[in-house]
Formats: sequence, C-alpha cells, structure tokens
Amino acid sequence: MSTTRDWLPAGREAQLSMAKDWQSVVGTSGSMWGVPPNVMQEFDSLIQAAANALEAAKNETTRTPVVTAQCKEAFDVLTVKMRDMKRRYFLTPPLQDSDYIALGLKPHDSISTPSGTPTAQVTIETYLVGRHELGVRIIYVTGAPTAPANKGYRIWYSVVAPGEISPANPDELHKSFFTKRKKDIIEFDFGNSGKTAYFAVQIENEGKKGPWGPLVSALIP
Repeated sequence: MSTTRDWLPAGREAQLSMAKDWQSVVGTSGSMWGVPPNVMQEFDSLIQAAANALEAAKNETTRTPVVTAQCKEAFDVLTVKMRDMKRRYFLTPPLQDSDYIALGLKPHDSISTPSGTPTAQVTIETYLVGRHELGVRIIYVTGAPTAPANKGYRIWYSVVAPGEISPANPDELHKSFFTKRKKDIIEFDFGNSGKTAYFAVQIENEGKKGPWGPLVSALIP
C-alpha cells in the first residue's frame, strides 16, 4: 500500500459507497476469487452497521457524542476489513483489470518503467544542528528533481584536521552514506569538532550513478 496516496477514498460517504460496490461485485465473483461465504456475511453486516451508524450520526435528532464515536468505530472496523479483503483476495489472479475497475481500484501495471541512469548533478548546503552535527540539504545544480532516475543520493565525505592535506576532488573522499531524503543529518565523532568536512554527492539509482557534484566543505561544530 502506498504511503503517499491511499486507495481508500476520503470521507465516510465515499468509503461506504466503495464498500457497497464491493458488496455487489464480490457477491457475483467472490467465489471465483476464493472469498469464503462467511467473509462475505461478515462484510455485509459491517456495511449495514456502518450505514446505520452514519445515518444516526447525520441525524440532528439522534446525533450525540456517543453516536458520533460509535460511527467512527463502525467505519474503523469496516475499513480494516476492506484492507484485509484487498490484501487477501484482490492482489492475486484470477482478477482482471475490469474487476479492479469495478472495485474502484487501480489495475495492476505489470510492465515496469525503466528509470534509467541519473543525469542530474546535485550539491549540498550545510547548516548547524548541534555539537558534532551538520545538517545537509540537497540542491539541484542541473536536471529536474522529479526525474524518475533520481531515486536517492550518495553523500561522500572526509574529515580533515588543521594542517592535513585537503581532498582535491570527490574521488579522494573516503566515507559515504545513501539517503532518499533531500535533508539529512550527519553526526560526527566527538574528536572531529573543529575539523573540516569535505562533501560531494552523486545521485544513485540501483547501482547506476550520476555525475559528481562540486566539492564543498564545512567546519564541524
């Protein structure tokens, strides 16, 4: 299930409408999909309970804080059941695209879209967080942040004490970590306070790497 966009509609009226659509579709095809009769009987009763609770909660005569709470509880139980049914019975064959559409769900996309090799160039800005900590913010130098190849960022860095030789290019950086965040925090060892950290970033996508960003530096607090 996606964490950015849920398949379950917002609002109780819309959720109840979807549940009733499922009731109709699964009532016809559920046996072919392996939905047991007792599951459908339970689903039918949960739909009726949610419908009754919503009607009572919308009625000015019967609406009370208790009735409102009961309505929420009824829909919580119904939507948990819907998620369980989707996971158990709708994610595997023999459902066809037309079945998913009838259920109000997005059909499966069985053809993966290649995201390609990253071509954008990024750098970072640093900012103070606390003792021995630097925040880093990804900045795009070239390319679009929304390009499908931009899956994450490999941040390379080295710590240099005063008097030591600074890296001349990103290839001389020794440590790295991968992040999908455009803002992250690096925690340095206690003894690195007052030293200089040098950074460079590459976009990384399943082992494919984009061009180096420029070498930047910051004093470790």
